[in-house]
Amino acid sequence: MRATSPSNAPEIPAKSGSGPFSGGSIVSLLSWKLHGTGKTIGAGEVVSTDERLSWPRTIGVGLQHIAAMFGATFLVPIITGLPPTTTLFFSGIGTLLFLTITRNRVPSYLGSSFAFLAPIAAAVSKGGMAQALGGVVVTGIILALVGLAVRAAGISWINWLLPPLVTGTIVMVIGLNLAGAAKNNFAKGPFIGIVTLGSIALISVISRGFLGRIGIFVGLVIGYLVASLQGDVNYDGVKAAKWFAAPHFTSPSFNMSAVVLFLPVVLVLIAENVGHVKAVAAMTGKNLDDQMGMALFADGVATTLAGAGGGSGTTTYAENIGVMAATRVYSTAAYWIAGTGAIVLSLSPKFGAVLSATPVGALGGVGVALFGMIGVLGARIWIEGKVDFANSTNLLIAASALIIGISDMSWTRGDYTFNGIINATLVAIVGYRVLSAISKARSEM
Repeated sequence: MRATSPSNAPEIPAKSGSGPFSGGSIVSLLSWKLHGTGKTIGAGEVVSTDERLSWPRTIGVGLQHIAAMFGATFLVPIITGLPPTTTLFFSGIGTLLFLTITRNRVPSYLGSSFAFLAPIAAAVSKGGMAQALGGVVVTGIILALVGLAVRAAGISWINWLLPPLVTGTIVMVIGLNLAGAAKNNFAKGPFIGIVTLGSIALISVISRGFLGRIGIFVGLVIGYLVASLQGDVNYDGVKAAKWFAAPHFTSPSFNMSAVVLFLPVVLVLIAENVGHVKAVAAMTGKNLDDQMGMALFADGVATTLAGAGGGSGTTTYAENIGVMAATRVYSTAAYWIAGTGAIVLSLSPKFGAVLSATPVGALGGVGVALFGMIGVLGARIWIEGKVDFANSTNLLIAASALIIGISDMSWTRGDYTFNGIINATLVAIVGYRVLSAISKARSEM
C-alpha cells in the first residue's frame, strides 16, 4: 500500500514504558490537537493520529469508518449464525479497547475476522455454538499471550515462524476449504445466488471508489432485495423483534476437540495484525514497531471478550485503512466515533433480525466471491513475499498443504478430530521448517 503521508512526517520515538499498563489519564488519552483550523487539509498534509478536524468533520469521517467496516463485520455472523447485533456490539467495544491499549497510536478498527468462518462452522456441526464460542475465547487468549511475547522479545521470531510461503498457504487453505459450504448455499437458491454474485462482479468493475470496497455487502443487499420482491424472505423474526434492547449474550463452553479447530486462526490473526500495523506505520510515517506486541495483545483481548459474550472474533480491518488512505485523516478520534457508533447501532434487535433473514441463495453468491477472494489473498501474500516456487521445497509444501486443506483430509484420534485446515497448517509450518533445515544442512556438507 502506497503511503500518502510526506516522507518527513514526525516520528514518535519508542517508549519502553508505553502500553496498556503505563501511566496517563483518560483525559489525556482522549485529547487531540486541532489540525490547522479544523476545516481543511492542505496539499501534502495529513491529519495525524494525535490530531483531529472539527468535531462535525471528525464525526463524518467516523461514520465513513462505520460504513467501511459494516459489510465485512456483518457477513461473519450472517454466515455463521451468530447474533449480528452482538457481533457489532463487541466490534465497537473491541475497537475502543484497542485504541486504549495502544495509547491512541495505532488507528485501526476491529471487525469480524473471516478466518473464524471455517472453524466456527465445524465446531457448530459437532458441538453447537457454545463450543464454537469457546474456541473463539481460547484463540483470543493465545493471541493475547503472543502479543505479550512479541512485546518482550520482538517480532523476529514471528517472521521466522511465518514466512510468506507458510502464511500465504494457510490463508489460501482457510478460504478454499469453504468451497463446499458456498456450493451448498448456492444450490438452495441458484437464481438469487447468480443475482448476488453478478451484482458483486458489476460493482467491482464499475466502482473504483468507496462503493467498490463494500461491493460484497452491496451485492448481498441487492440479492436480498430481489429475493424479497419474489416473496422468498421470511420476515416473521423481523416483525417480532424489538426496536431497542440490549444485545443477546451467549456463554461459551469449552471442549478441546472443538478448540483445536481454531488453532490455525491464531496464525492468520498474527499475520493480519502485523501486516496492518506495518501498513499504518507506512501511511502515517511513524515508527510503530514498539506497538506491534500491544496491537496483537489488544486484538487478543477483544477476541476473548467477544467469544465470552457471543460475538465473533476480531481483527484489524484493511477496509478502514483504505478510508484513511482516501481521506488522509489518521486521527484516532474518528475511530472513537466509529467504535461508539457501532455500539449504539448494536442496540436494535430489529436491525439484527433483518440481517438474520438473509436468503440462503444470497449467502451462496457471497460465499463464491468471498471465500475465493480469501484464497486469492493467500496467493497475493506469496507474490508480495516473492516466494520462489522454482524451489522444490516451497513447491512441495504449498502443493501438499493445499490438497490436504481444500479436500478437508481429516483424521480422528479418540475424541479429537483434526480437520483439513489443521493438518494443512501443520504441514506448512512443520514441513517447511524440517525440509528447509535438511536442505540447508545438505548444502553445507
